[in-house]
Amino acid sequence: MSRMSRKRVWSGALCCAVVLLTVPACSSDGDDGGGGGDKAGGGGGNGLAGMSARKISDKAKQELLDARSVHLSMKRTGGDATAKGGDDRDAGADADTDAGADDPTSLELTLDRDGNCAGTMKEAGGASLELVKRGDKVWMKPDETFWRTQVPGGDGKAAAELFKGRYLHGTTGDPMLKDVAEVCDLKELQREIQDSDDTDDAKSLHKGEPTTVDGVDVIPLTGRDDGKKNTMYIATEGKPYLVKSVERDEGGERTTTGFTDYGEPVPSKTPSPKESVDVAKLKERLRKA
Repeated sequence: MSRMSRKRVWSGALCCAVVLLTVPACSSDGDDGGGGGDKAGGGGGNGLAGMSARKISDKAKQELLDARSVHLSMKRTGGDATAKGGDDRDAGADADTDAGADDPTSLELTLDRDGNCAGTMKEAGGASLELVKRGDKVWMKPDETFWRTQVPGGDGKAAAELFKGRYLHGTTGDPMLKDVAEVCDLKELQREIQDSDDTDDAKSLHKGEPTTVDGVDVIPLTGRDDGKKNTMYIATEGKPYLVKSVERDEGGERTTTGFTDYGEPVPSKTPSPKESVDVAKLKERLRKA
């Protein structure tokens, strides 16, 4: 139950964002005053077009650090994601070097600084689960594939039938739910971004021409780290939010993460008692097996 850990999810969702938001200040588009942004034309409603890559990334980083909540849409394709993804070849997410069938390949998650969240995750092996967390209460609804792959032997099939269509319900004090629920803590994520050190491999940051991503006017910033090409897209209208980040490695794996709904509340609806089964019942069944 603990394989979809915070480390696996966040390393896929934020690897390129963290890298690009913490690169050294040796951007390739001129000095900090303007950096050649004026020639880009268009895309500059919030002044980014006239800033250097370093200043743009600093502003995007601060917006991410100040966010009370955000929605993450993560997808991992190619490489191990395609090879091990089974029927989920169009999904994608975690770019860990030890990516395998237990790594998430897609993620839709709204989370906030109070540790609340709601969303879904899919693994490369085809398993998926729904996750809801409010305060210290956690609801997790795995699908049949998840039960079969996470619970050994015939117990997985039996558990899938027993808990079919219902949520496992417990608290963050339960080890079985704790690791999964840790992905919900935006405050901890922001702390990790704040504490990230500049790396020797992240040598420069290049500012591209204004473009549009998912209907949003943006400026792309591109850099390299540890042999991977990373691009992030920063909104040029309104607040300079990080809108999307893309990481490509030499093995053909691509991790794309969208960042939307900054400041929007996490859905507050929780599963009803009829839809839920106490996690203690699963433990009891596993003890009997």
